[in-house]
Amino acid sequence: MIQRLALFTRLLDDAAPDERFGLALQQIQHAERFGIGRAWVAQHHFRAAEGGLPSPFVFLAHVAAHTEAIRLGTGVVTLSLEDPVRVAEDAVVADLLSGGRIDVGLGSGGTPSSFTPFGLDAADKAALFDRKLALFQATLDGGDIGGGARLYPPAGTLAHRVWQATFSAGGGTRAGVSGHGLMLSRTQPRPADRLDATLAEVQLPIIDAYLAALPADATPRITASRTVFVTDDRDEARRHAEVGLRRGAEGLRRSGQVIPDGDLDDLIRATDTHVGTPDEVAASLAADPVLDRADEVAFQVHSVDAPHDLVLRSIELFATEVAPALGWPGAPASTPARHEWSNA
Repeated sequence: MIQRLALFTRLLDDAAPDERFGLALQQIQHAERFGIGRAWVAQHHFRAAEGGLPSPFVFLAHVAAHTEAIRLGTGVVTLSLEDPVRVAEDAVVADLLSGGRIDVGLGSGGTPSSFTPFGLDAADKAALFDRKLALFQATLDGGDIGGGARLYPPAGTLAHRVWQATFSAGGGTRAGVSGHGLMLSRTQPRPADRLDATLAEVQLPIIDAYLAALPADATPRITASRTVFVTDDRDEARRHAEVGLRRGAEGLRRSGQVIPDGDLDDLIRATDTHVGTPDEVAASLAADPVLDRADEVAFQVHSVDAPHDLVLRSIELFATEVAPALGWPGAPASTPARHEWSNA
C-alpha cells in the first residue's frame, strides 16, 4: 500500500533555464492540486542535459512562495562538493521561508567530472561525504562548530528531516545509524556478476541494512523513486518513451552502466521504467516489492522527458487512477496546517 506520494523532478524540460524553472514550478503546483504531499528536486552542476538546477534551496524558496502545503525537498544536494555549514544555513533559511516544509536529501555525487571545477577528486567522494556529513549534522544540532560559532537562525526540527541517498547496503547502514531517511533511486547499476538482477533484488538489501542500523527510537523513513509515465493512450506513451529512454540509455552507458541495445521493451526493463496507461502502470508498480516497504513513492517522468502538457497529465493520472489502485488513500480531507508537517 502506498502511504505517501511525491513528485520528483530533475528540471529537464527542453527549454531555456528560466522557462525550465517556470515549468517545474507549474508541475509542483499541479502535484499539490492533486494531493501529492512532497516535491523533490535534484541538484546538478554544469551540464544542462543532466539536470537544470545547481542551487536547489534558491529554487525551493521560490516554489514555497507559490504553493501552500506541499513539502519541498532536495533529492539530492551533492554534499561532497559543498561547504556543509553553508548547506545548513541555506536549508534553515529556506525552511523558515517555507513555513517548515523543507526536507534535506544528501548524496555523495554524481558525475565525476563535476568534481574538477571545485578542486576535488571524485575518487575521494566517499571520504569527503562522511567528513562533511558529520559537520553538517553538528551544525544543525546547534553545537559549537569552531570559535564559538553556532548556527543562526537555529535549525529547529530540521535535523529530523534529513535524508541520505545511496546505491549500497553500506550507505543504507550509514543512513540508519544517523537516524536519517533513506532515499532509493529510480534505477541503479547492477553488480558486475549479476547484470540480470532486478531493481528489487539490488534495493531490498539496502532497506534491510538501513532498518537493522536504525536506532530503536527512530521512525523509519524510506522513499523509493520510480520512473513513471502515464498517458491516456498506450501508443503515445511508448512513442515518447522510445525517444527519451534511448537518449537516457546513452547517458547511462557513458557513465559505465551496461544497458542492452534491444527493442523498447528491453529498454523499459533495463531502465526500470513504468510506462503506459493507468492500468498498465498500476500493474507494473504492483509487481515491485520495494514499494511494499517504502512509505513514500516519488515518481518522475525522467528519463522519458515528455512534453510539459503530458507531464502534467501524467501527474494527474498517477494521483487519480494509478496510486488509488495501489492503495493510496488520497489527499487529506483538508489541507493540514504547516506545523503539523514539521517532523514529517
